[in-house]
Amino acid sequence: MKTPIFNFFTSCSLLLVLVGCTSANKQKQFTVAEYEAAAKHMDRGLYSKVLHQVSGSTFINSNHLLYTTNTKDGKKFILVNTDSKTKNDAFDQEKLAKKLSEEKNDTFKASELPIYDVTLSEDLETLYFSINREKYSYNIKENSLTKKSNSLQKTSRKEHVSPNGKLAAYIYNYNLWIRDLTTNKKTQLTFDGKKDYGYATNNAGWTKSDGAVLKWSPNSDKIATFQQDARGVGMMYLTATNVGHPKLEAWKHPLPGDEKIFTIERVIIHLGNTPKTVRLKMKPDFQRGTTTDHIADWNNELLDAQWNKEGTKFAFVSGSRDHKIAHLQIADAQTGGVTSIHKEEVETYYESGVNAENWRVLFDSNEFIWYSEKTDWGHIYLYDLTTKKLKNQITSGNFIVKQVVNVDEKNRQIYFTAGCKEEGNPYHNYYYKVNFDGSNFTNLTPDKGTHKAIFSNNNNLIIDTYSTTSIPPTTVLRNSIGEKIMELETADISELIKNNWQAPNEFSVKARDEKTDLYGVLFLPSHYNENNKYPVLNYIYPGPQSGSVGNYSFRPVWRDFQAVAELGFVVVAVDAMGTPMRSKSFHDFYYGNMGDNGLPDNITAIKQLAKKYKGMDIDRVGIWGHSGGGFASTRAVFAYPDFYDVAVSGAGNHDNRNYEADWGEKWQGLLEKGNIEGKADGTTNYDNQANQLIAKDLKGKLLITHGSMDDNVPPSNTMLVVEALINANKDFDMIIFPNQRHGYGKMTNYMTRKRWDYFVTHLLNAKPAEGFQLK
Repeated sequence: MKTPIFNFFTSCSLLLVLVGCTSANKQKQFTVAEYEAAAKHMDRGLYSKVLHQVSGSTFINSNHLLYTTNTKDGKKFILVNTDSKTKNDAFDQEKLAKKLSEEKNDTFKASELPIYDVTLSEDLETLYFSINREKYSYNIKENSLTKKSNSLQKTSRKEHVSPNGKLAAYIYNYNLWIRDLTTNKKTQLTFDGKKDYGYATNNAGWTKSDGAVLKWSPNSDKIATFQQDARGVGMMYLTATNVGHPKLEAWKHPLPGDEKIFTIERVIIHLGNTPKTVRLKMKPDFQRGTTTDHIADWNNELLDAQWNKEGTKFAFVSGSRDHKIAHLQIADAQTGGVTSIHKEEVETYYESGVNAENWRVLFDSNEFIWYSEKTDWGHIYLYDLTTKKLKNQITSGNFIVKQVVNVDEKNRQIYFTAGCKEEGNPYHNYYYKVNFDGSNFTNLTPDKGTHKAIFSNNNNLIIDTYSTTSIPPTTVLRNSIGEKIMELETADISELIKNNWQAPNEFSVKARDEKTDLYGVLFLPSHYNENNKYPVLNYIYPGPQSGSVGNYSFRPVWRDFQAVAELGFVVVAVDAMGTPMRSKSFHDFYYGNMGDNGLPDNITAIKQLAKKYKGMDIDRVGIWGHSGGGFASTRAVFAYPDFYDVAVSGAGNHDNRNYEADWGEKWQGLLEKGNIEGKADGTTNYDNQANQLIAKDLKGKLLITHGSMDDNVPPSNTMLVVEALINANKDFDMIIFPNQRHGYGKMTNYMTRKRWDYFVTHLLNAKPAEGFQLK
């Protein structure tokens, strides 16, 4: 009985091979040259093709500023007299290049001076700069170069340097120490730190480092930090790929629903001859922040923390585990006594700003500024610090205050960025100022576009750089009310255009509700002809902390969007409902249902765009993304298999019960088990976002990828989906990158090429270029 069956399958296999060969002969075969031509659109060298951009700008005194610009003849340093509105060379670059060549026994070109941190003395006679981590001063008139001696010890990334630059705090054996950068003397500050109960520990589960998380007092005599309690918190494990016994990486990593998660016990450490630790008189805080799923920024600075200028009082915001409560408090640095100042509770999650906290305690005027979205828009409010009562709402209207840039307490003015206030794209970033009482609301950067501004110390002058997705940067000098004083530089993209650069097509469509405006960018191949048909590729990052686009300023390279478009696709990225920088209700749209991922908005956007761009073939649609985008792209072919045909998923957090607690509990809510909305026991409120639960609905093609040592999104997330696909007898493709982290590291280019190949094969029905390597 075995022989006939064997022969049957052998015959069928031979037939399939013959049919496959016949079909393949009709397929287009991409060449290496075609792939290389496409890859040129993601060449980072294209950034150098944009000339006359302003960088390294700094104000020198009340009427001068210095900046660097790139020209066809190389780098130039420009000095501006703001009174006479004139620009001149800041110094003779040829002379400095010659001096540096003599000093360093090397050859330096005037047009390629590798100097940084460049500034001038107030009399404009001495240039200060750094080169190769060495500091120099250059007397312009005398043409003399002096190397500055540095008696301070070098510091590492693990150390946190004090404001006066003389001390460095670091962690050793779970305790906090300081090192004198002049004498190299080391002093232990705490003594009861131990494993899983250490000081200033930088571990949020999804990210960790050996750097100390803290906030120095302004006069460098105290440190505000915490003792992290990780005792009883669950572990995360990864194993390396190597010959012999695999290396184990294990660390504390709380998950949604865990009984024990990270908590912190806040302390203030007094330095001096006899250091002492003052423990704040309060219950332990949950390790929660108001702007990110950590309490430390990328420089290990403690977030949601503010000292008064004397270093006697310390303000901070505590958060509830589910992010629904934010509590402003002030501690006495001497006694550790804590005073409650203000508490806000919301239905979903509280945020104090876009990317940066906007609350401020104004100790000198006995007031505080608080950020709230209670009107559905993010605004700032002024409160009395003694009575704790609202004095007045500072900003109001249908727009969002993004970031408070500066608070001028003397003139009682606030400088901030905002979106959604001006006509056009709501994601464009503008700068404003307003009085404490809400009067004198002024747009300081009125030209259309996304702005980045630098203010002089007295806020009387503003260096404003602005652009759009298709219009390159212009940099102008403005006065204190936003009037244009003079133009500094306008970027030249003629060389970029000669390299076949294609401007993105910015669009606006209606969301799934047929009322809300959505925005995004679309990329057409340079050879686009609407009489032809082009499959659609949908890039997605669903947030909720950011969107697929978000920043609508000028870019010479948009990831590999134009590159893959050149192979014969139309690429679409849209900021869907559920992403930030709009109203609170817009951002909250799929709170508690992360499985939504904004996919219905992406689908409706593509359908609307196809009516304008006739070459879009929405019968052939692919989607891709990484991390949250990997989660969303996989979800797309599971939940919408009749629209999405192909997905390439990278490092997806496919079930947030397997991702760190702070993330899921903020956006999905606290884990609830059993009898959810009338369902039988065993269900949870996280079921609606778990990709493995609907893996059986896959119809199209799926390439799922992950790094085996991904300590941001652990690969167990992907294994859940893989197991479900196998159990459902579904065909899929998979690449595991051995020993690679979240971004795939050295294998990133390999992954990009494989993604191109996958879309070419399954949407264009063509053969990828053989032997092509993305460099």
